[in-house]
Amino acid sequence: METKDKISRLSVTDEAMEVIWELEKKHGELMFYQAGGCCEGTQPQCFEKGGYFPRMNDAMIGTINGFEFWIDRDLFEYWKYSHFTLDVLEGWGPGGFSLETPLGKTFKVHYRLFTAEELENLEPIKRSE
Repeated sequence: METKDKISRLSVTDEAMEVIWELEKKHGELMFYQAGGCCEGTQPQCFEKGGYFPRMNDAMIGTINGFEFWIDRDLFEYWKYSHFTLDVLEGWGPGGFSLETPLGKTFKVHYRLFTAEELENLEPIKRSE
């Protein structure tokens, strides 16, 4: 089956997309990384492309506006049966290194479990080497 028929693991809210466009205008190409630390389980970090290097076997679950969205390998194992929706909130999260922080905003991920039918037809992930 072709990728266009596959179920995406990742989506983005309109509000988060507006912030991404603003960051792209200022910083150029971007990337996202979601760590598995105590505070960052739902807060991905946004960097300039190449501003963070995924660890071996981390998972790239999709792209937003063409920008890769990477997940810590252990966090991915925990959430691999879930759809990620990138959202944005007003205020500062625990990270502080993410590009949206100076805007007074924080990216956040909302999860929902895939249905049995969706699990059978998910887009493949890419692993870092």
